[in-house]
Amino acid sequence: MESKLFTPYQLGPVTLRNRIIRSAAFENMCTNNEPTQQLEDYHVEVAKGGVGMTTVAYCAVERSGASFDGQLFVHDEIKPGLKKLTDAIHAEGAKASIQLGHCGNMTHRAVCQCTPYGPSGGFNLYSPTFYRGITKEEIHRIVQSFGKAVDFCRECGFDCVEIHCGHAYLISQFINPSLNRRHDEYGGSLENRMRFMNEVLDCVMQHAKDDMAVVVKTNMTDGYRRGMSMEEGMEVVKNILAHGVHGIVLSAGTVSHTPMLILGGAMPLKTLAYYMDMKKFWWLKLGLAIGGRIVIPTVKYHELYFMDWAKKFKKEFPEANFIYVGGIQGRQNCETVLQEGFELMQIGHLLVNDPAFVNHMKEGDENYRSACKRSNYCVGRMYSLNMQCHQCMNEPLPKKLQKEIDKLEKE
Repeated sequence: MESKLFTPYQLGPVTLRNRIIRSAAFENMCTNNEPTQQLEDYHVEVAKGGVGMTTVAYCAVERSGASFDGQLFVHDEIKPGLKKLTDAIHAEGAKASIQLGHCGNMTHRAVCQCTPYGPSGGFNLYSPTFYRGITKEEIHRIVQSFGKAVDFCRECGFDCVEIHCGHAYLISQFINPSLNRRHDEYGGSLENRMRFMNEVLDCVMQHAKDDMAVVVKTNMTDGYRRGMSMEEGMEVVKNILAHGVHGIVLSAGTVSHTPMLILGGAMPLKTLAYYMDMKKFWWLKLGLAIGGRIVIPTVKYHELYFMDWAKKFKKEFPEANFIYVGGIQGRQNCETVLQEGFELMQIGHLLVNDPAFVNHMKEGDENYRSACKRSNYCVGRMYSLNMQCHQCMNEPLPKKLQKEIDKLEKE
């Protein structure tokens, strides 16, 4: 009897051929913020490999929301390339999704071509750069940019959009009490801090109409004392559900304070520093050498690492279509996700190691597992070069990096 894992699922107006979605893991496969043949080839391989839907990673709704040159942002010049990409994905039988967001203060003037901004002013250690507080006029403009981006994605052939409300990007920055120190209707109480998110989702759903699926990625908790608590995370989910979205991805952690809570495990600091441009990032390489483990603390990895938290949300909102993400390593994990009441799941690392993982899992036995060993090499590399698994490279790693990766995989 075929597992439920490989049966179709109706996500809003979109029918997926199975329950597995490629998560919006950053590929860094764009050049000058435009799609490349490499980006298309990767997603086509993932589609050919059996997923129900593949998600093109972070696309900023406007230039001010881009944090890397290797990311997309919405502008007409990229439309033909994205239409070619979605056509190729559809030809392999998969659906195409794209993640829409705005990075807020997590960028640099050289990339976003303006002074970065967040809910309130401050200093971004990662760039490093000062950023200012966003004005109400800019808030209203960005809300409309999210809606226009949905129309843009439809024209590019996407079946679904994923709105990024987590990980301390702009929407999440508004919700986070340590980053939002405003004294107007967008700050203070949780109700006020959710106002920007609610306005964005209102606009997105109006533009999605009845032919685009809408998924929202949100945090269950920011994972540190001054951030959003899990109790507040429950209220955020309640508000998201009120907009009638078709699915919610339950994640946790922030890129600014708890990045490894998002991913699980340790950041390979030597790998991260090795691929950085010394001329551009000498200060960051020095900082990693001095205090990398303080700035990017390790979070012990275990399989299905978000499951206990996700089950609390499932219990609180039993009718919600939550999409599980976090720590899936093989077929048994997938079956556990389904048994716990989650109809869909997202995977990322495994498809870096093997784009055809889903087909291999379907063709293999019930104990089939990925060869991914969760060293996070692909993460350490992707901030400077394209995302890639060290097991799939044509050339050997430098000895010092191989030594680091071997150690992390044993741990």
